[in-house]
Amino acid sequence: MGLVYDRYSPIVYSVALRVLADEGMAEDVLQDVFMQLWRNPAAFDTTRGGLGAWLAVITRNRAIDCLRKRRRETDIENVVVSVEPDLASEAERTRTVTKIRHTLGSMPVGQRTALEMAYFEGLTHSEIATKTGEPLGTIKTRIRTGLLALRGALAQ
Repeated sequence: MGLVYDRYSPIVYSVALRVLADEGMAEDVLQDVFMQLWRNPAAFDTTRGGLGAWLAVITRNRAIDCLRKRRRETDIENVVVSVEPDLASEAERTRTVTKIRHTLGSMPVGQRTALEMAYFEGLTHSEIATKTGEPLGTIKTRIRTGLLALRGALAQ
C-alpha cells in the first residue's frame, strides 16, 4: 500500500486540488480515497483500466461530492462581507449585471430556465433534464447556447 500511495498520491492530490481549489479539502479527499482503497481493494477492477485512471475518477467524484456538501452547509445569513466601496468597480459591476439581465431576459424561456437551474440552483444537467422532463441533450444544448450568448454580451 505504501508503494501505491507513493506512486499515485500526487495524481490524486492534484485532481482533488484542481476540483476543490482548497489545499485542506484536497488533503482530506486524498486521505479518503486511499482509505477507501485500503478498506475495499476489490472495488478496483483491472479489466476496466489502470489504477491511476481509476483513482483519478474516484478522486474527482469524491471532490465533487465535497463541493456539493460544502454548498449545502454554507448558510448565506452567516457570511459577512466587509469591503470598502469602490465606485468604479461598482459602476462596472452594475453595467455587467444589466447586460446579463438583458441577455437572460431576451433568451427563450427553456434556455433561461436551464441556465438558472444550473447556475443558481446548482443542479446538474441530468437533474435539470429529470426535473423539466426534457432530454439531456436538449438541456446541454440550451445551457451551452445560453452561455455563448452571455459571453457574447459581456464581450461587447
